Amino acid sequence: MQRHFERELEHLKTRLLQMGATVEELVSRSIHALMESDARLAQEAIRLEEEIDQQEIQIEEECLKLLALHQPVAGDLRFVTSVLKINNDLERMGDLGRHIGERALALANHRDIRLPVDLRKMAAAVQRMVHTSLDALVDRDAELALQVVHSDHEVDDYLKEMFLIVENKMRSHPETIQPLLHVLSASRHLERIADYATNIAEDVVYLVRGDIIRHRAT
Repeated sequence: MQRHFERELEHLKTRLLQMGATVEELVSRSIHALMESDARLAQEAIRLEEEIDQQEIQIEEECLKLLALHQPVAGDLRFVTSVLKINNDLERMGDLGRHIGERALALANHRDIRLPVDLRKMAAAVQRMVHTSLDALVDRDAELALQVVHSDHEVDDYLKEMFLIVENKMRSHPETIQPLLHVLSASRHLERIADYATNIAEDVVYLVRGDIIRHRAT
């Protein structure tokens, strides 16, 4: 029975990491589509989100089955509860990646709009956070996870800059208000993805150390 339980835990971990890889791919495609005004790539990203939704449901069902049948304790219980939370955060990241893809589709019709440099820097920072949070999960590396947590302020600062940049552009070029709203919306989605990457990193710290660091300084 114990060996069977351990195999199920390992399978659950594999499923979660596969989902993480899919989410990272979706986020990467949607960001690339946004930066390059690539409608085809945006549509590919949007389609990926449906796959993530199915993965989320399957992983949640596996977690609930393990809790009901095996009633894990200590480290095993911490692992299953962490998977439940990370699974939910990954699904929400997928939703936001889809929204960025939709903004990319809208902006593909406004190729004359030049994206602010800060948006490109922000997107790169968010991609690093997503990748690093998943690496921390794979390796169960609490120190690496803490790097993600500390990076969240950088993305918050970029979002504040984006509000100022877009506001100034709207004032000087009111005819660009509609596409600039898509730019602003994309930047807000990016910031939320960074928040979920931070959540995952915090859950990795809990998984490895048993410490809850959310809502307090690290």
